[in-house]
Amino acid sequence: MNDLRPDPATARATRERFRNGLTIPTAGMALGFTQCNMISLPRDWAWDFLLYAQRNPKPCPVLDVTDPGSHCTALAPDADLRTDVPLYRIWRHGVLEEEVPDASVAWKEYPDLVTFLIGCSFTFETPLRQAGIEMRHITMGRNVPMYLTNRDCRPAGRLHGKMVVSMRPIPADRVAEAAMISGRTPAVHGAPVHIGLPEDLGIRDLARPDFGDPVDIRDGEVPVFWACGVTPQAALMASKPPFAVTHAPGHMFITDVPDTHWQV
Repeated sequence: MNDLRPDPATARATRERFRNGLTIPTAGMALGFTQCNMISLPRDWAWDFLLYAQRNPKPCPVLDVTDPGSHCTALAPDADLRTDVPLYRIWRHGVLEEEVPDASVAWKEYPDLVTFLIGCSFTFETPLRQAGIEMRHITMGRNVPMYLTNRDCRPAGRLHGKMVVSMRPIPADRVAEAAMISGRTPAVHGAPVHIGLPEDLGIRDLARPDFGDPVDIRDGEVPVFWACGVTPQAALMASKPPFAVTHAPGHMFITDVPDTHWQV
């Protein structure tokens, strides 16, 4: 892949397609632009979550926080967080109630929602692909596979839960390179948290992810696991706040910020 110089109009046009009803996973879309996980909670729970994210920066790297009731973000000033994610999840008391393409009603029911935008591993997929490392889920036209692990996150206030990881099969002779490349973007999960041996994470079957879709793992490839921004949804299920809105796994909010902004 050649060096990407992304045009902001691409990100805006992609969000407009979502606003108009397109509901597909966002891996490989608007290449070169940062994608974000999203969680919106009533103001009463916002401090607990901010502390939870601060204590668990690997799976929950916060890139922006809105004012209570706001549906705007500095990461994409013309965007609307109520409509510009391809698919939302509505949660009540830790139970997934429904998935919807438009979450505007949630802000009417809870006018004090605080939204957290969290870094996504799709950001470092751009330099991985530029280096010639295949992202199998993109090749196969699937959502990235994600797994609930046996690793506890550090609790904060009323919030607790296990870490979620995403997995990409990497050729064994390129694992170190993939770790180095992703490690340059600590604001969006950074380097892997585990390599090989999924059973050490409590994962019994890679062909049955808890979120997303399975992908082929070929001879000579190693499963590599990165901390995942779906971790807050695991905290919702474990902690049961009265209400929350999140993105559906793999259906991210696309910002106007280039991926390269987060590289160190």
